[in-house]
Order: sequence, then C-alpha cells, then structure tokens
Amino acid sequence: MLQTAAKDTCFSPRQTLRCHGGRVLDLRRPQVIGILNLTPDSFYAGNRIATTDELLRRAEAMLQAGAAILDLGGYSTRPGAEDISAEEEKTRVLPALEAVRGAFPEAFLSVDTFRADVAAEAIAIGTDIINDVSGGTLDAGMFATAGRLGVPYVLMHMRGTPQNMAQQMHYEGDIVTELVRYFRDKLAALYAVGVTDVILDPGFGFAKTPAQSHEILRRLPELALLGLPVLAGLSRKSMVYKPLGLSPDTALTGTIAANTVALLNGAQLLRVHDVAEAVHTVRLVQQTFIPSSP
Repeated sequence: MLQTAAKDTCFSPRQTLRCHGGRVLDLRRPQVIGILNLTPDSFYAGNRIATTDELLRRAEAMLQAGAAILDLGGYSTRPGAEDISAEEEKTRVLPALEAVRGAFPEAFLSVDTFRADVAAEAIAIGTDIINDVSGGTLDAGMFATAGRLGVPYVLMHMRGTPQNMAQQMHYEGDIVTELVRYFRDKLAALYAVGVTDVILDPGFGFAKTPAQSHEILRRLPELALLGLPVLAGLSRKSMVYKPLGLSPDTALTGTIAANTVALLNGAQLLRVHDVAEAVHTVRLVQQTFIPSSP
C-alpha cells in the first residue's frame, strides 16, 4: 500500500518555486528545510540559538548537510507560548536573516512569521519565502502582501493562536475534509491577490491532538491531490514523542520514521531540526522507489 502511494504521489512531475531575484527552487525531488529558531523558549532546547556566530555555524552545517531552505523564525508558536510585539519579533529575526543572507548569498531563506510587516521587511533584505503558520488568519494584510511581493507562500492550517490553539482541537466532521475545504477557500483568496506559488502545510500539532495529526499523516495523499507541494513539519513534535513515552530531545528516531511515512504519502518538503538525517531519509526513499537505470 505504501509502495503504491509512493509511486503515485511522492516524486511527482517537475515542480518549481520562483523565489527572490528570479531564482528557481526545483521540487522534482523532495527537499529539506532546516529550522533556525531565534526564540528563547523553543519547545526543543537543542534548536535554541543565542548568538550570531552560533547562528552562522548552524546555518553552514545545515547547508553542508543538504538543506535546500533555511527557515528562520523569531516568534515562538509552541502551545501556550508568550505573545510578543512585532518590534520584538523584528529585533530577533531581521538581523539574523541579514547575517545569513550575507554569509550564504546562494541559500534559499524562509521567514517564519504571521505578520505582514515582518514578512515585507524580511523579503526586502533578500528572504525568498513567507512561512505563515496562521494561514493569513492573524494578519488580514498577509495575503495581499505576499501577492505584492511575488514570493512563494507557505499556507498552513491552524485554529486560533499559539496561546489558545490547545483549546481548539474539536472538529465536528472529518478533519481531513475540513483541511481540504480550508485550503481550497484560502487558495482562492491567495490567487485573487496575485500569489502564484503556494505550499500546503497541514499544521501537524497546531490545534490538533497527536491522534488527529496521525490521521492527517496517514491520509496525506488526499492533500497532495490539490496539486500543490505539501510540507510536513513533524520534527520532534508531540505526535512523535508522546506515543513513544519520550521527550523532544529523544525523538529523533521517531521523527525519521514519521518523515519516511510523509515522503511515501506525497510530502515534497520536510521541515526539520536534524537536516542530515532528513536528507538521508529522502535519499533512501528515492533509492527504493526510483532505482537507477541499469
């Protein structure tokens, strides 16, 4: 069953993302996004970054390990996280983006923010992609900003805010049907303001129980049928470590297993803390389902 899904959905016909300065990111094979977390309270302590030197060392290591994109965020979205002002978010993320862009001019960069003004300033200094966990629900100006800037946009499903999403996990109907309806409505709004390159992110763990997240992972091919790249952000999340009785710090093996399932079910982007392991996972899945010609 998994083999059929992989053949049908995982390595789809050539797809591209048109990024900053006319550069093109090829999604002919799945790509890995490295997480660079600039918040002091990330749910995974191993990913916290304190200094610019540390940031650049980690960015270099991720790029050398095979990351196609580096995703930088300055607003914590873990459940119950503290709300911070736009100015505090900019103080955290904009100098970091500028430093990484200066050190690695060829890297593809993504800004993890739900605020349109933060996104606009990030793109102005050379960032390529907007990664919005709120799907435009927390800033009414985000869609128009993405359309005006002409950059790829990651459309994620979430209910509420990071502060209250844990209280919004009840779904009246089928959760995957709700996600498909949500994405279709949001895509219509995005296309209406000129956004052309969209990545879908089901938002594992965002207003979802571990069981609900596993249901979405199992049925990921239903989202791939929308015809757009699907991003899987599973790295060290509660849906991985809670069923195993572990913690984020000990959830690497579970993350590799979850990422493998995501690839087999059509994901074209993996957002991870551990880049080398994810790159190896992609390569082995490719080796299994797209063997080299004799």
